Amino acid sequence: MTTTQKIRREPTVDALPEQMAYQDTGCEVSRSCLHCPLPICKYDDPAWYQQYRRRGRDLMVLEVYKREGGNATTLAERFGVSPRTIHRALRRIQAPAALSA
Repeated sequence: MTTTQKIRREPTVDALPEQMAYQDTGCEVSRSCLHCPLPICKYDDPAWYQQYRRRGRDLMVLEVYKREGGNATTLAERFGVSPRTIHRALRRIQAPAALSA
């Protein structure tokens, strides 16, 4: 064996998951990654997760708007966002319905 050839006995950095010490601490969505209800991990696709959360909030805004009425300012105070965000949410959530009509 030459000096440039060495036998490597140290573990590889990219080891199999079974050989790594991994603690499943989860995130704010689920206490455990193995029991997470999301179809995609929020860390794998942050843009998707942001859109997913925004859609859920938009649906709640629309539901409250239809049930209780009110203007953008009162809805904004209730959801902790700006009135402009309420207008955007209502436009985003109602746009697909307008296209199908």
